[in-house]
Amino acid sequence: QVQLVESGGGTVQAGDSLRLSCAPSGRTFSRYVMGWFRQVPGQEREFVAYISSSGGMTYYADSVKGRFTISRDSAKNMVYLQMNSLKPEDTAVYYCAATLRGWPTRSDEYDYWGQGTQVTVSS
Repeated sequence: QVQLVESGGGTVQAGDSLRLSCAPSGRTFSRYVMGWFRQVPGQEREFVAYISSSGGMTYYADSVKGRFTISRDSAKNMVYLQMNSLKPEDTAVYYCAATLRGWPTRSDEYDYWGQGTQVTVSS
């Protein structure tokens, strides 16, 4: 069974940092592009960032560029999202996702999803 498990969410103040982790299990995701999305209740799931299978290429939504960093540790089979200078508008449930497709910025391009982890940023 394929699973993605996120962790690291929490409640912080504006300007603080958090690091989210994603641990794939059930198979090796070294061949997969890994992405992060976020969702606020009543809104569509929003693309945040993705990283290529090699880790050599990353892509970010304009709203997080310069503040968030996506990375992966292939040896540990882990994916991370370092979030700095957090803003109240970053409050959402954050999801890790995996796909074999290239340039995947839409949620329907991803095949595997985690259960999500809540990030709340207070002003």
